[in-house]
Amino acid sequence: MGNNRWLRNGVVYLLVIVGVIVIFYTLLPSFGASSDVPLTTVVAMAKNDEIREIAVDGRKLTITPNVSSRVGSDRLYSRIGNDTDVINLLVESGVEIGPPSGVSVTFEGSSGLSSLLGLLLNFLPLIIFGGLILFMMRQAQGSNNQTMSFGRSRARMAAPNRPGVTFTDVAGVEEAKTELEEVVEFLKYPERFLSLGAKIPKGVLLVGQPGTGKTLLARAVAGEAGVPFFHISGSEFVEMFVGVGAARVRDLFDQAKRNSPCIVFVDEIDAVGRHRGAGLGGGHDEREQTLNQILVEMDGFEPNNNVIVLAATNRPDILDPALLRPGRFDRRVTLDLPDIKGREAILKVHSAGKPIAPEVTLDNLAKETPGFSGADLANLVNEAAILAARANKKSIFMTEFEEAVDRIVAGPERKSRIISPREKEMTAYHEAGHALVAHTLPHADRVHKISIVSRGNMGGHTSLLPDEDRYLWTKNQFGDMLSVMMGGRVAEEMIFSEVTTGASNDIERATKVALSMVKRYGMSESLGPRTFGKVQEMVFLGREISEERDYGDKIAEEIDDEVRILIKLAYERAQEILVTNKPKLVLLSEYLIEHETISGDNMARLLDDGAIGDDPGTPAIPPDAPPETPPMTPSPAQPPIGQPSPALSSTSDPTPVSGDSDS
Repeated sequence: MGNNRWLRNGVVYLLVIVGVIVIFYTLLPSFGASSDVPLTTVVAMAKNDEIREIAVDGRKLTITPNVSSRVGSDRLYSRIGNDTDVINLLVESGVEIGPPSGVSVTFEGSSGLSSLLGLLLNFLPLIIFGGLILFMMRQAQGSNNQTMSFGRSRARMAAPNRPGVTFTDVAGVEEAKTELEEVVEFLKYPERFLSLGAKIPKGVLLVGQPGTGKTLLARAVAGEAGVPFFHISGSEFVEMFVGVGAARVRDLFDQAKRNSPCIVFVDEIDAVGRHRGAGLGGGHDEREQTLNQILVEMDGFEPNNNVIVLAATNRPDILDPALLRPGRFDRRVTLDLPDIKGREAILKVHSAGKPIAPEVTLDNLAKETPGFSGADLANLVNEAAILAARANKKSIFMTEFEEAVDRIVAGPERKSRIISPREKEMTAYHEAGHALVAHTLPHADRVHKISIVSRGNMGGHTSLLPDEDRYLWTKNQFGDMLSVMMGGRVAEEMIFSEVTTGASNDIERATKVALSMVKRYGMSESLGPRTFGKVQEMVFLGREISEERDYGDKIAEEIDDEVRILIKLAYERAQEILVTNKPKLVLLSEYLIEHETISGDNMARLLDDGAIGDDPGTPAIPPDAPPETPPMTPSPAQPPIGQPSPALSSTSDPTPVSGDSDS
């Protein structure tokens, strides 16, 4: 549409330019020509036998002089009056007309086409001026129509027969698929439900964390329903003009009713469905007026049959209760992070059609990615394919998938970062301390990988993976988790007799876990099984907004004491383990200094057998002197603290409790 408008405007501008050029060249001869000769001069020249021929064209005379005359051979021009007879004038003046020696007088008549062209040329400026006025009027009319179209809905309709995403392309959310498949069946076979007195649900609200597949499920419904599907974003209802949002809602539902049965999908409905009374504008807030219109259209005085509203949000806690009640959104479908079977199914969907090497086992890859959403897994497969293409491989191997996991969790390798030998040694002992404590404690997660390669803000990281998906945490598990977090700090202090800033993120996360144990889970022996404070947070975004304090200063001191005791006990336990197993700590650290990375299985064999079983000829303890590295560039005064890895967090608890992100 924009191209057509540009084309029309271009044609108008082209016509204007052509008209100006035509006028210029039409008037150019008169600009360049000499002034006309007076008629009396022409008669005098004819008497003196200086003119050979006179051509009469209307009122214009073209005089051709004799070659032998003093005038020369250039033509002259003159004009006569409307009623002047040239021949009579010459005869009365004594000029001989006609051959053999007289002046030849000829009359030139113009054709009808040339007369028409001349008439058009005379009226051409008026025509161009009128065209410009018409063009400006049409432009003004188009702007007026655009102004009046503000109240029209911006929803796009997906054609029913257009091929797209289907339910077979969605995996890992089987319960949500079942709920939405039932809606599609109701639209396709309504008699099956109507015979039992069932009514079609008016609204389905999809709720879940970002990346869990809410919009993908909506696209699958559009591909399976076989009915018109309108989709729009919640932010498209909101404009700076008063009343536009409500008008767009009315227009949207008018279109839906004309095309019923149909489905209307509103993505990010929290942009317009916020709790009323929370805005600065009170009841006259434009967003609230839009929400009121949505409430009326979904379940108001007029029935709204055969129009199903499908909406998605990751902030259901801020939606208005009137919007969530039955009769408007009858169903709320929650999309959780996929479990291990769901992750494997999602990986199968996204790896279909890609040259996956036989050594890649998707079930093992699913075990290595706890806490990954569907979008994360899709990105994982794509990153692995990009890495394989970068290495000119014909298939995607497990090494590419492993590297893709590390890139998503911690970022790409910082190969250009220059690290001094001493800092590299400190990082190796720090990560080895985490891993050795986790390997020793019975309730800690299994060590999956240790690396001292810099990624993002991390100087190194230790990946811990649970053996199975976990939805409940015990006090013993939290205690071992705290000891694992303290392992890096204890190893630094024990080997180098000093501490570094590398454990800052460990201490921060350990404090958060200890506070949760005391204030949220009632795991304090002195304070008992109760909660302290009411935390206001975004449920599916994992972010705390504020905390309402419901306890006094004395209780606050006891909470601080309990947190200090929990962290102190974890520190002492990690210290006991590392002092007892110091030779293993040195062995693992020296291996990391030379090889930089070791898997959890190889670490277990190294600590238990003293050597890596896959290569018996390789000594367990590498050479004492690590390879020389260039001097390290000056580091900032306070290094940035890396964020906890989302892949290493629990699927049910928002507090990440494993992994390391040192700077």
